[in-house]
Amino acid sequence: MSGRININVSATDYDKTSKEIIKTLGLVEEMVHETDGFVVTDSEFAFGWHFYVLSVRDSLVQKLADQLGADFQRLKGKTLDKKFLSWLGQKMEQKDIRIKFAIKEEMESSKYGIF
Repeated sequence: MSGRININVSATDYDKTSKEIIKTLGLVEEMVHETDGFVVTDSEFAFGWHFYVLSVRDSLVQKLADQLGADFQRLKGKTLDKKFLSWLGQKMEQKDIRIKFAIKEEMESSKYGIF
């Protein structure tokens, strides 16, 4: 695993959400002894929402899954990236943050082909 999971993030408050994501994933990096495991891009503002991308290294997600064990496996989703989205969403809900996540590659394609 040497790829990345690219996540589209939609939030009403870029500063608050990006800082919380950075803080949360920074703690994950410390917990699993990983560095430079994620990147948060600048946002684009439209329709009252900030849109940006969170890119997370597969190895960071795999180490988190290994560390959490059965708790991670019980998360909603069939694949590692879907379970990670569930985990991250839960962490943001605990902080009472309005945010939406979606796998970038899934948004760019559909059953009708690539847009």
